Amino acid sequence: MGYVVSTFYRFVHLSNYYDIRPVLKEFCVQNNIKGTIILAEQGINATIAGSQNSLDKFFSFLDLDSRLCNLQYHKSFSRCNPFSKMKVKLRKELVCLGIEDFDNSVSGEYIDPENWDNFISRSDVYTIDTRNSYEINFGKFKNSINPETNCFRDFPDWAISWAKNKIDDDPIIAMYCTGGIRCEKSTAFMKDLGFSKVYHLKGGILEYFKSTGNINNLWEGYCFTFDDRIIVDDKLVPGDVKCILCGAHVMLEDMKSISRGHVLCFSCKDHV
Repeated sequence: MGYVVSTFYRFVHLSNYYDIRPVLKEFCVQNNIKGTIILAEQGINATIAGSQNSLDKFFSFLDLDSRLCNLQYHKSFSRCNPFSKMKVKLRKELVCLGIEDFDNSVSGEYIDPENWDNFISRSDVYTIDTRNSYEINFGKFKNSINPETNCFRDFPDWAISWAKNKIDDDPIIAMYCTGGIRCEKSTAFMKDLGFSKVYHLKGGILEYFKSTGNINNLWEGYCFTFDDRIIVDDKLVPGDVKCILCGAHVMLEDMKSISRGHVLCFSCKDHV
């Protein structure tokens, strides 16, 4: 039996987010749903996996809360459940930019996946990858800018430095990430710096793969995922992962570590 993997987020004020945690955790456990849900006062961000029936029940359950109803989510499939347990975490920030009292409500404009290729192919558009370097090493859009960050909190420093030579020109900026949440928050930060023509890929890379299949081959390589699939290709099929130490092929069932993209097989992990 295959599993459905669902990724979703929403920026919405959840004043009682800490009360939501035990309720969601219990519901997921009872319905054999595994994955990670992050709750903050700013909203919800999650990747979960289970049967189609279980996930249908989950989203119907969320619909009971007007703040979380009608969530749009990305759906893909996996032969194995890419998660070993269910986690519901509380965070100060939904996705950590590391800036206190930052208002991310004024974000950039969406570009639909079907229009993304034409948009980033324009000579007057700067395409910025808002993911971390270890993710970008697996794959990226052609000619996109790599900020070379180790974590999302590094992005503001890079953006401030990059803006010094660009802000007066008010360039057109296109931003993207895995599922859409980091690029949405990044566009708000870029607008806060003074850029006015800021856009981002709706639904992120995963939705782009699902909607377009990378028909124009502007995506190069794989997309890193934060689950046991590790990487997926432009057809959302898990890629062939190799141990970073010995180069041996690592099967999903034998996966030992995916910390920061450092994949180790059982044998090498035991000797590190």
